[in-house]
Amino acid sequence: MPGFGTVLNVCGIVAGGVLGSLFGDRLGKNYRETLMLANAISVLFVGIAGAMSYMLKVSGGELSTQGTLMLVVSMAAGGLLGELADLDGRSEKLGIWLRHKTGNDADSEFVEGFVSASLVVCVGAMAVVGSIEDGLTGDSSILAAKAVMDMVVIFVMTASLGRGCIFSAIPVGVIQGTITLLAVLAKPLFTDAAMDNLSLTGSVLIFCVGVNLIWGKKFRVANMLPALVFAVAWAFLF
Repeated sequence: MPGFGTVLNVCGIVAGGVLGSLFGDRLGKNYRETLMLANAISVLFVGIAGAMSYMLKVSGGELSTQGTLMLVVSMAAGGLLGELADLDGRSEKLGIWLRHKTGNDADSEFVEGFVSASLVVCVGAMAVVGSIEDGLTGDSSILAAKAVMDMVVIFVMTASLGRGCIFSAIPVGVIQGTITLLAVLAKPLFTDAAMDNLSLTGSVLIFCVGVNLIWGKKFRVANMLPALVFAVAWAFLF
């Protein structure tokens, strides 16, 4: 059934967040920092592995790259569009609004937790490809696997960054649900080339999220999200 994978994913995030909120205080500061760094490094290498799997190919015994020009153009154009729309600022405002509405005004890490967790679980090959597969074929296996991964990730992030991470379930439900719905309505548009471009670009954005988690906010990743749209468009234009 289309959409079932996203339901599983949302439930996994909520479960991980609740467990992290309940038991996170029992972990000392050093343990939380170690878990956060371990999580960040994992996210970083998930992004690297995903990008390399689509960029590198072996042909005739030689290693070559593909998709480089598409990636550069999509990231640049998407970044410019995102800056114009100020998606990063809007996501932070949403986090502030959620913090107020949920009575967590005293939680200084709520917004950071919400934004960081949302970017980790919303952006990437599994979110995009899994949602499309769910819509095109009704196969929710990719999103089911992602639900388990996200549950662990959100447990760790909630223990480190607080309850704001739990609310990342909201954008996951909206974004993945929308992608699944669009896949159902526009099946002919999602060619293999379009899906490859989406996965490559999404993996690079995941890498940027990992960098932010380790070294602080170096990239405004939310402002780069329109790059995914340009990546799809590239598949039909070239």
